[in-house]
Amino acid sequence: MVNRGPSGRFVVTSFGGEQVRAFVPEPLPPSPALDLGAGSDQALLELANRALGRLDGLTAILPDTHLFVYMYVRKEAVLSSQIEGTQSSLSDLLQHEVEGSAGVPIDDVVEVSSYVAAMTHGLARLRGGFPLSLRLLREIHGLLLAHGRGQERTPGEFRRSQNWIGGTRPGNALYVPPPPDELMTCLGALERFLHEEPATTPLLVKAALAHAQFETIHPFLDGNGRLGRLLITLLLCADGALSEPTLYLSVYFKRHRAEYYERLQRVRTAGEWEAWLRFFATGVLETSREAVSTARALLALFDGDRARIQAATGRRAGSALRVHEAFKAHPIL
Repeated sequence: MVNRGPSGRFVVTSFGGEQVRAFVPEPLPPSPALDLGAGSDQALLELANRALGRLDGLTAILPDTHLFVYMYVRKEAVLSSQIEGTQSSLSDLLQHEVEGSAGVPIDDVVEVSSYVAAMTHGLARLRGGFPLSLRLLREIHGLLLAHGRGQERTPGEFRRSQNWIGGTRPGNALYVPPPPDELMTCLGALERFLHEEPATTPLLVKAALAHAQFETIHPFLDGNGRLGRLLITLLLCADGALSEPTLYLSVYFKRHRAEYYERLQRVRTAGEWEAWLRFFATGVLETSREAVSTARALLALFDGDRARIQAATGRRAGSALRVHEAFKAHPIL
């Protein structure tokens, strides 16, 4: 492992009448360069890339791609929001979309619904030729916090005040992101990294680095975690690794929540990029395999249902099959 030390510098800033040390990250890519070598780290990245490719390939041959994407997007929205403490479940979200109600506090399900709207908008903009940029991230953030608890936290605007992670104030926080006067310099460097020419960073590595850097910068007053995880999906779709947003990586981050936050913090304090990359690549590998398995299981279930309907109804199967298709598209009617 490369011994780098902190992946940035500390600056002293004032907040609430006290002096605090805020962290300003160095631009990407890391220096010294990543030590992936030809050993286990490189092999893990190759496995993750192949698993992601199989997931994308399966998406292309699904008989009803829209149905799978519809559910995968909502699953990612639910899981990413749950990492931040939201209690809404997938069934709550589906019920809310049909009936406008749910079995949890309305703000919880509205936040998840806003995540779906934000992802849908971001993907539509990318498919329309708009670049993955700071402007697009602000647009997406505006939708992410348009309703629910975050609407008072300046949706769509980079913060103009100091924020912090953990604790009750910057003075006792676990981590203090860059002060506002350093923010645009950090974000500009991140945007340039996303569009580096020539492209020398492998895509999965770029996605891992960009997510960690975004979380370190923490450019908004609220919604940084959700938008940072959404950034992974947007980057993979923008660069062609995914044709549809079928990687719900938040299931892995939620399952290993404590390690997820610890790995990000160790990147800041000790420059442990390689350890973060191993964690990230393992998540891509496991989640891609799970998504492929889920898709195949659903296909088998649907085929079995159709066969049973046809066997039970014979020549009258047409109407029953149409009802079956409606239930597939809308599990809660």
